[in-house]
Amino acid sequence: MQNKKAIIAIDGHSSCGKSTVAKDLAKELGYVYIDTGAMYRTVTLFAMRQQLIKDGKIDEAALENNLTEIHISFKYQPEEKKNETFLNGESVEEEIRGLEVSNNVSAISAIGFVRRRLVELQQEMGHEGGIVMDGRDIGTVVFPDADLKLFMTASAEIRAQRRYDELTAKGEQVDFDAILENVKQRDHLDSTRDESPLKQADDAVVLDNSHLNKEQQLEWIIDVLKERNLA
Repeated sequence: MQNKKAIIAIDGHSSCGKSTVAKDLAKELGYVYIDTGAMYRTVTLFAMRQQLIKDGKIDEAALENNLTEIHISFKYQPEEKKNETFLNGESVEEEIRGLEVSNNVSAISAIGFVRRRLVELQQEMGHEGGIVMDGRDIGTVVFPDADLKLFMTASAEIRAQRRYDELTAKGEQVDFDAILENVKQRDHLDSTRDESPLKQADDAVVLDNSHLNKEQQLEWIIDVLKERNLA
């Protein structure tokens, strides 16, 4: 029995399973799940479609001018038991998970006006509590007063293998070494950017899930919540 509608912030490195754990946790608690990574991926996809990224360079002025045209929403699909991300009413869930978006999302995420706008939206979505939100700066910037902050990590090789397995299961032809390089590059970019860099909040609980399955991770988090009378 929950005593209050908590705000649970989950931060951590790319491809360490934050979204999967956050979704499972939200379902277990009856909370709303907000996928902030998908929000940045959706902005990235929009920029790619508008040809605002060329040779790795972003036309930031044009992106800022078009920011009000980007409307992001989430919908839980009970038949498929998954969250779906929409860009201006169009489902882009599959498209935003591709390697091309992955290769550009860290650069988009580093742009100050993009982060400020999405942080505003995230705070609006979660101000009443009863949410699980995952990303890079949830416990440090979006909800610094969250009731529980988790920082998830795993080795780069394990994270790359998980991403490789996920993409090949969808039938995509991908190269493991390219994915591993992408994981390491994103770690570096996320940790060293000027705007809201990835870092562990001082009061975050660390969950290294290198050798834990989904069920073990969920059980571990529920135990932490019970210790704090939040579940």
